Amino acid sequence: MKRRSDEEISAPLYAYDTAIRAEYGCFAGVDEAGRGPLCGPVCVAACILDPEHPVYGINDSKKLTEKKREALFGEIIEKALAYKIVFVGPEIIDRDNILNATMGGMRQAVEELDIVPNLVLIDGNRTPAGLTMPAQPVVKGDATSASIGAASVLAKVSRDRYMLELDRQYPQYQLAKHKGYPTKLHYELIAQYGIQPFYRRSFLKKQGYWPEGK
Repeated sequence: MKRRSDEEISAPLYAYDTAIRAEYGCFAGVDEAGRGPLCGPVCVAACILDPEHPVYGINDSKKLTEKKREALFGEIIEKALAYKIVFVGPEIIDRDNILNATMGGMRQAVEELDIVPNLVLIDGNRTPAGLTMPAQPVVKGDATSASIGAASVLAKVSRDRYMLELDRQYPQYQLAKHKGYPTKLHYELIAQYGIQPFYRRSFLKKQGYWPEGK
């Protein structure tokens, strides 16, 4: 079977964006990474792509290899008309819950774009409250819209880089391996070494896991 080119992979996503742009003009795609882990931030990105300078190969970041995501990250940053990446830390997640923290991060990312979009496309089935411009949810948007797909790459790569830096500071947790997600190994390491300020205490409590005395 012939392997599809990057342009062929992105063609349906760019076609979707072209239809949106024809109706609304300038618009932004928004996505997040890291809602499920036990530690670290949830990372949110908003991105306005330049239709005159497409980035081929964009897709749902989970469908891309780490090497491909890294390559796309640099190209998106270089070619996008505007983008913003926001980290929402564990203290906010614990205070507001993960949904509200994510929605707040999405709103902040959109509000801090250098260009004000006429429409915001949000990956998922809901939109943040308080946006000053129209917004539409797009289920599986990162595999539907090139703009949301670009935002998913920015968010995923940014969060992974953050977790790799934490791994260098706290190698005992092996964060480079599991990126903070609730794996068997991760729980075992928490039981052995306790928790640090970058852990989401509400997640550990919710899942019935709390390392007493650590």
